[in-house]
Amino acid sequence: MSKPIVLRLGEVFYADKAWKQLESIATVIVDDSKNRQEFLENLQGKYKDVQYITRTFGSANQTGLFDEELIKHLPDSVIAVCHNGAGYDQVDPHALAERKIQLSNVPELVDDSTADTHVFLLLGALRNFSDGHHRLLRGEWPASPRAAGTPVAHDPKGKTVGIVGLGGIGRNVLKKLKPFGFERFVYHNRNKLNEELEGGAEYVSFDELLATSDIISINVPLNKHTKHMFNADVFAKVKKGAVLVNTARGGVIDETALIQALKDGTLRSAGLDVLENEPNVNLELVSLPNVLALPHMGTHSVETIQAMEEFVVENVENVIKTGKVISLVPEQKELF
Repeated sequence: MSKPIVLRLGEVFYADKAWKQLESIATVIVDDSKNRQEFLENLQGKYKDVQYITRTFGSANQTGLFDEELIKHLPDSVIAVCHNGAGYDQVDPHALAERKIQLSNVPELVDDSTADTHVFLLLGALRNFSDGHHRLLRGEWPASPRAAGTPVAHDPKGKTVGIVGLGGIGRNVLKKLKPFGFERFVYHNRNKLNEELEGGAEYVSFDELLATSDIISINVPLNKHTKHMFNADVFAKVKKGAVLVNTARGGVIDETALIQALKDGTLRSAGLDVLENEPNVNLELVSLPNVLALPHMGTHSVETIQAMEEFVVENVENVIKTGKVISLVPEQKELF
């Protein structure tokens, strides 16, 4: 009896051992398509018997998005797509469901590393650390002896943090922020959570969160409902001089409106790990002195990358053995 075939899209950095072990029960093919058109042709050609596909965020550079067009080209043999990431906005779960193809992601394992990054950006933006760093590099110290002329910033004491999206990462952010002395935590989800999951945060409406929060912490997935969730109309409702932090997805924010809000003082500063058109970033945005930005480093650690890569293999192994992935995405949970 022949082994099931797994097609691997994207680089693997730290899970070679796990993939080698998988080869005892499956035939692994590493994609060598140079572009989307070649990949679509290969799906009808040398990949026509593939049953399981794994993909990384970076693999989109070769295949493009796993959108409705691409999914229509998938062979009838495909049973599951296993995505390496908590966010899966590059993949259309509904189009896969129509083809009876399962989609898994990597939840929870990213929570710690992403929350660490979020806290770093939040504190850095609150304290104007990016501005000070750039002044230092420009040689403005000691000409301006007090902190190289960096505007005096603020401490956590007495501040309200508003968490938009109190899921796994949002709750981890909440837990890690508590020791810093913030006065109050509020949150907004589609629905109020039970008291145990709230972790001491108070449920409020979205408008109340905007109006009362000194720091707005964004932790929502990117989908058709959250695209440009933070736009000019929303920024008009925020507390004057609030700090905005985003480690979720760049597309949640309308960057044109964000630039304006940062320039006119509506927002005092921002901490960003994600950008709307990354890696083709808006240099005007990231060059602003009141923006602390990173090139999507939320899970950029050996330990987290390895854990994520190995969990993708676990998903593949589980669906081969049981017919179901471990971490089916929420949109499909009533279908499989």
